[in-house]
Amino acid sequence: MATTTLLQRHAGEGETIAEAIRDCLDYGKDPEKTESGKYISAYECDPATVADEFLLAKASYAAMTGREQKKENDVLCYQIRQSFYPGEVPPKEANRIGYELAMRWTKGRHAFIVTTHTDKQHIHCHIYYNSTTLDCTRKFRNFWGSSFALRRLSDRLCLENGLSIVENPKPRSKSKYRNYGEWQKDRKGPLSYQDRLRLAIDTALAERPADLDEFLNLMKRAGYEVKTV
Repeated sequence: MATTTLLQRHAGEGETIAEAIRDCLDYGKDPEKTESGKYISAYECDPATVADEFLLAKASYAAMTGREQKKENDVLCYQIRQSFYPGEVPPKEANRIGYELAMRWTKGRHAFIVTTHTDKQHIHCHIYYNSTTLDCTRKFRNFWGSSFALRRLSDRLCLENGLSIVENPKPRSKSKYRNYGEWQKDRKGPLSYQDRLRLAIDTALAERPADLDEFLNLMKRAGYEVKTV
């Protein structure tokens, strides 16, 4: 079972863009949390120089497009936090799943780094991806409902890897918030076929298919047979 959170990283007051990027990435790469960097993976960047590479991409974007944003509005990078139920997945596997989540979410268009922390009872991944695309011509376009779409995608990955999911997550409220253990105690059993189908459809739609054919192809890739009458 994994829960996900999508965060935006801006430069704070009195903080430079370089300081802001390095601050969040250094936290993710903390040797004490990643067992001396044992559980770090990356796509199209080097974990040792990832901050400089993110900065270089932003400089290239500004030079190529001539577009600049106000410092307070500029999203430097995005962070995904993916937390797993205690004891359900080893750190190496959690890192692999986090990498797959980042790849599917960014569609391979953004450099990213996945750091898996083992310093808490629940293993969790911090995924940082550059807001600027690899070709430096555009930026990640966040959209309404992105957090919901990300959770659906994470749920899909959990099911593919035999992990449990939070079936009916509820937002925080003034009432007592249930943690992992409390939720697990109240679980009624495995998902029904209808629930799995609904989840697969929601996940496919979260991929924003261009047309019906692309949607049906996504369902086929999910393991469903499509019949035309």
